Amino acid sequence: MLEVSHLTTVFDLPGGPAPAVDDVSFEVRTGETLGLVGESGSGKSVTALSIMRLVRPPGRIAGGSIRFKGRDLLTLSEPEMRAIRGAEIALIFQEPMTALNPVFTIGDQVAEALLVHGRVTRRDAPARVVELLSAVRIPEPAARARDYPHQLSGGMRQRVLIAMAIACKPSLVIADEPTTALDVTIQAQILDLLREMKSTLQLSLLLITHDLGVIAETADRVAVMYAGRIVEHGAVRDIFRSPQHPYTRGLLASMPGSTQGHGKRLHAIDGAVPVLGAFPAGCAFHPRCPDRFEPCPTAPPPEYAVGPAHGARCYLHDSEKAGQKSYRGGSPSHVEGSRRDVPR
Repeated sequence: MLEVSHLTTVFDLPGGPAPAVDDVSFEVRTGETLGLVGESGSGKSVTALSIMRLVRPPGRIAGGSIRFKGRDLLTLSEPEMRAIRGAEIALIFQEPMTALNPVFTIGDQVAEALLVHGRVTRRDAPARVVELLSAVRIPEPAARARDYPHQLSGGMRQRVLIAMAIACKPSLVIADEPTTALDVTIQAQILDLLREMKSTLQLSLLLITHDLGVIAETADRVAVMYAGRIVEHGAVRDIFRSPQHPYTRGLLASMPGSTQGHGKRLHAIDGAVPVLGAFPAGCAFHPRCPDRFEPCPTAPPPEYAVGPAHGARCYLHDSEKAGQKSYRGGSPSHVEGSRRDVPR
């Protein structure tokens, strides 16, 4: 359905172009859910905006290809791309209160996508809007269609964004942190709704989140992103049972109920994601990595095959380099990772 190859998106800063997305490759297959996970600042949202060609200056797509159903989106004219946005690829934005226009009613905003792409006439639009709001389980949809965004709760606003996303029955939906600002109960309802819509409409879903629990419940495969690069990818079960990158292991160890046992303090990854324009040389994770050794600060590691359809960018999987390593900053982790119960 979607094939992203060597995508690089940079921001032109006073010190020169800084890559927010650096040589990223992944694919979303027909009917599957791919989870894109990482801490805030890892480049996940910029990846989504790049796919939609919505990166604003000083950002720009500097290289790579984005093929959707065989067509490279980067070669299309703006009118051709505009016909794809919303109709074939839909984006659910992260913050519903800022994504929705405060001066237009909910009904007008849902109807806009239908009218722009010629899916209904202006006369039939109100009835279709009510159908869509009902489909995403908004009570009294006819009345809510006349409301403004500030009159709805956060969960209701998120449902409106989902209604707008599925209005034209797209093939691919990109959900950017769809549950971040919601309480746990509403999060579960929104995830159930996304799964239902995916099954009913036979959608492919790119789910962007920092929550590994959401990934475990929802995704088929996962790509772990750090400092603009995919550092590990594979089936969800493989990633949770046998993480092969120190960053992935750190993320999993920080989850409540993981291997440290109940009643124990959660593990944390020292340091923070580097800011744009100040990514370290070599493997960007090496300043925070307990397993770093000599090649790590020098050059970014290539991807190593660590299992069937499972890859990781870490020199620990280079038998020649790892055999000569001298560790700095802590004891090494086991390369094969530790088995974990997959919460799904």
